[in-house]
Amino acid sequence: MNPQENAELLAALMRQEELLKQLVAAINKPKLGLHSEAGSCKIYCNRHNGSLWYTLNNSEASAITQTALTGYLKELKFEKCERRGKEVYKLLITIQADRPYILESGHDTHFAKSVLAAIATLTPQQLYSPITLQPTPGTTDENVLFCRVWVGSELVMASYSEETNWREVSKQAIAVTKAAAEMVF
Repeated sequence: MNPQENAELLAALMRQEELLKQLVAAINKPKLGLHSEAGSCKIYCNRHNGSLWYTLNNSEASAITQTALTGYLKELKFEKCERRGKEVYKLLITIQADRPYILESGHDTHFAKSVLAAIATLTPQQLYSPITLQPTPGTTDENVLFCRVWVGSELVMASYSEETNWREVSKQAIAVTKAAAEMVF
């Protein structure tokens, strides 16, 4: 390449970088005007209230009828909390979409394991794009809930077994998520 071509390429790349910054800013821009979506929305991922996932409004369960959530995975973390008078650990999955969604699941449920196993197989570059989480009921046990993870139109296939080292899988999934959140293009 000659110096003129290098300069043109550099200028084009700089324009693309500026457009990308504008796109990210537009995605992260809050809704303006009147709406009912202030703050984050906490979604409980289990089959306790007659649906695959639900929200709570004044301690009243409200089923979510949509079958999937698409957005940017911002954070995976484990949190100790109290539920029904017991101390338990929960996996919290933060997805940025039209607003922040925080999905809560027991740390050792099939839902949590499905998400962790799938995310652990991805690269930070893949997580820089939106992912889709799709709760899927178990077929043999009406209490079991799995989660399918999609990157674009591709289903992320990740299996696990009784021998899976969940501490390592969790560390990898959290590391990939953190690396994606810190990426700058």
